[in-house]
Amino acid sequence: MASNIKNVTFSLPIELIEKLKVLAKDNYIPSLNAGVKEALEEYTRTIEKEVLKNKMIKAAKDPLFMQDLNESMRSFEHSDKEVSRRSTEW
Repeated sequence: MASNIKNVTFSLPIELIEKLKVLAKDNYIPSLNAGVKEALEEYTRTIEKEVLKNKMIKAAKDPLFMQDLNESMRSFEHSDKEVSRRSTEW
């Protein structure tokens, strides 16, 4: 077993466990463990996106952050225009 994996115990509804077992048996998911892992990964990705969205909303309301962002955009405006005129062929 890989050293970056840890066994933990969860309590889940029996009906959900049975559904996952059927999905594994019918080869829709590799295993019960894989199904739970995939679900948790998707769930955490969703939450992380929401956290990032909230941080961006908060930053957009911060005058100092917006001033810094606008100054940075102005600083690279010439370079951005130059790159956008380049041919995509090498």
